[in-house]
Amino acid sequence: MSLTLATLIPGLILLTLGVPLLLGNSLFGAALKSFPRSTAAAYLFFGTGAAWFLYNIWHLSMADMGEYRNILFGGFLIVAVAAFKCVPDFLSVRGLCALMLLAASPLLDAAYMEWAKPQRLLMVSVVYAGIAAAIWLGAQPWRMRDWLNWLFIVPGRAKVVGGIAAGYGLLLCGVAFTY
Repeated sequence: MSLTLATLIPGLILLTLGVPLLLGNSLFGAALKSFPRSTAAAYLFFGTGAAWFLYNIWHLSMADMGEYRNILFGGFLIVAVAAFKCVPDFLSVRGLCALMLLAASPLLDAAYMEWAKPQRLLMVSVVYAGIAAAIWLGAQPWRMRDWLNWLFIVPGRAKVVGGIAAGYGLLLCGVAFTY
């Protein structure tokens, strides 16, 4: 992945999330409030995260326990399927966290050893913040529900957070074309 694309992707994601919040879109706000316990979002995000993780397991090299990949693949497949039955609460949040952790690797790999391009740190900073949030929310997924309640309890707060996200996303989109 090129550094331009690796910077553009987080920028577009921040714009996509920030603009509806900035504009006060009530449909988007309702969708965000219902996200932590949404079954459809759980199937989408956790299913995609599990598929990506299982793909990575299937393509392990011999140096990375590749000779056990069939056992690992089967074990993690059973865990992923059982998660829908045994721990359905906040599964969408866990899936989003898994996707964030899996997506961070190619984004950070694109910026690796690019010392001559200090503007890459704008993208790297938001990716590391996403990693920290994903680890925290993956361990305590109900915190996302609490954060969303905090976000929407004061009418202007969502607009401020949306403005910050959209502004940073716009900055990243601009920076993406400076490499």
